[in-house]
Amino acid sequence: MAAVTPLSQKQPRLPPPSTIRPILRKTPSVLGKRRADDEDKNIDIMDLSRLLPSSPTKKRKTVMFSENLNVVKDIGSKTLEDAKREVKQALEGHSRGDDEDYDSLKEKFAPAPRRKRSPGEDDEEKDDSKPQDLLIYVMALTSQAPLLGKSCSGLIKSVLKCAWLERDENFSRAYIQLLAALSSVQGSYFAQVLSMMVDKFSEIRSSSSSVLGFEPATAEQKKQRLHLGLRYLLELFPAGKQIILKLVDAKFPYSQDSKMAHMQYIDHLLRLKTERPELGRDIMELILSRLVKLDVEMTLDLENDDDETTAAVIRLLEASDAKSDDGDDSDNDSVMSDEEDSDEKTRRVLLFKSKLETMDAILDLLFSIYDPVFENPDSVEAVESFQDLLSDFSNVILPHLKSRHTQYLVFNFALKSPQLVELFIGTLFNIAFESTRPPVVKQAAVSYLASFTARGAKVEREQVQKIAQTFLDYIDHFRATHTSCRGPDVRKYGQYYAYFQGLLYIFCFRWRDLIDRELCPPTLDWDDPASFIGQDLPWMAGLRTRLQANISNKLNPLKCCSPFIVDEFARLSHHLRLIYIYPQIEKNKNVQLSQFFTGSYATGGALRDSGFECDNEKWTHLETCFPFDPFQLPVSKRWLDLPNSYISWQHLTILSKGEEEEEDDEDDDEEGEADGRSIQEDTATDDEGNYD
Repeated sequence: MAAVTPLSQKQPRLPPPSTIRPILRKTPSVLGKRRADDEDKNIDIMDLSRLLPSSPTKKRKTVMFSENLNVVKDIGSKTLEDAKREVKQALEGHSRGDDEDYDSLKEKFAPAPRRKRSPGEDDEEKDDSKPQDLLIYVMALTSQAPLLGKSCSGLIKSVLKCAWLERDENFSRAYIQLLAALSSVQGSYFAQVLSMMVDKFSEIRSSSSSVLGFEPATAEQKKQRLHLGLRYLLELFPAGKQIILKLVDAKFPYSQDSKMAHMQYIDHLLRLKTERPELGRDIMELILSRLVKLDVEMTLDLENDDDETTAAVIRLLEASDAKSDDGDDSDNDSVMSDEEDSDEKTRRVLLFKSKLETMDAILDLLFSIYDPVFENPDSVEAVESFQDLLSDFSNVILPHLKSRHTQYLVFNFALKSPQLVELFIGTLFNIAFESTRPPVVKQAAVSYLASFTARGAKVEREQVQKIAQTFLDYIDHFRATHTSCRGPDVRKYGQYYAYFQGLLYIFCFRWRDLIDRELCPPTLDWDDPASFIGQDLPWMAGLRTRLQANISNKLNPLKCCSPFIVDEFARLSHHLRLIYIYPQIEKNKNVQLSQFFTGSYATGGALRDSGFECDNEKWTHLETCFPFDPFQLPVSKRWLDLPNSYISWQHLTILSKGEEEEEDDEDDDEEGEADGRSIQEDTATDDEGNYD
């Protein structure tokens, strides 16, 4: 086979770093929308073949194949010319309805016995088979490919089942030329060829294997042969790029498949990305989309299960981490013995653990891929990579509010430089104010912006104030344009409550950055929060009056925002003398949100259409979603510079003194949860990144 010339690796020049790319990709991804858990992975080959050019004015390209493979053309008593005549006779006979020779030809391509060799095993033949005979038929069938019509689908299936990766280099190269010849005959054959090759992504194992008569082929050798074939076919038939993208999407491992299955498949995807750089954006989007899917599944699984199951999963992860450090070989059952009440619970715990380990491994791999690019975070290459990452974040990660860890890819690399911080903040603002975006996506952007501002230690004080000022401007404008509001309604005014809740969240973490330092008394110690308690502080212009105006408005944001964030804000704002909101909180206890609810029931629809019962007050509150809550995956967290980049929650113990001491002490003992929880945190990251 003629040598394949590699494609140029030269990258196009980039726009200046200050230029922000559009978030939506100009060319829609071939992958399209991701399917749900019950997606059908049985690919319609004819449907895929329609992706190939089918213009009646163009003839299909004729591909010439070389037989000069440095192989012996006479093997035993069989010559290449004999095999060509035999193959031609079988195909012509099949076209006339005589299938005796045709069936015999199919049998020659039947899967050969495979075996694993023991070290030192004698390589002597143990039967009368001639393993090299098949090579002659591969070459002969390649030369007769034009005779393979639609009626030869049975032979094509037999050929594609051949164990070609487990033989030697000469055989694999000849077989690749046969695949190319088949692909040139008709589009459906090409789709079947690519489908067979993508199936190999999940079949190649780490151990060596072979067929009788051949030296064992290692997993790496098989991978190299497979991707040599893919590169060759995609260079001959460029339209195959659309087919391969649909195939790798459809055949991606299920979320319940093992970590090894996922990592092996992703390894193949990254090899394909290296061979065909033009597929890189789609491949990275695919990997991210499946990682997000795992992330969301795990969040929902742990939310919907009992606390004992969650505790068992955490113990298993901790035990696995300890085992990797000290070499302990104790099994999972001993770790779970206190938690397991039934076989079903054991199965769930092990499944959750497997998913978490898979998610952790994939995220760790992605960190390792991106990290070298950001060694110089202001370089053109780093800015380009971050803009690509932002595009994937906007299209894949952001719409999924239950994602808990995947978004840390953006968080981690955004904080590498002020320029990248600005790019991320600018992207979130663009999405939050983009009129064509769905409301749920715009609210998610607001939550991300508030969480990034609160948690990102390298978000400067001036940026915190600008973001808080923008939030204040929005809620004031919204209040002024909704004077006919009857009362609080989270479904009708969700965007307003998202901004208000985000503002409270930012205040709880970054209240010191909302003070005008130039007007502060010199007695304040910025490293000692207690020195601020009870002081008349010069707050950012308009903060106090504008908050008060919105709190007392009919929109009543304190009633609709998360009670736990409202409570924490109330305590801080009272002791810091910003605003006293306890009277409004007490008044809200008598307000029933369901009376203002404007769901489908209120407009004449069925009650079940609204998705929840109106008399359940918790469903009428804004969902708590702050995506940069503490990162808890044990392996991939090594990439996060938590002490220097992450602000953990610090409770001010001085607030527990005085008249509220008993009540506040009870609050201090409660553990915070992501949904319906206090801002207090009890995680492994509490001792890292404390804000000062």
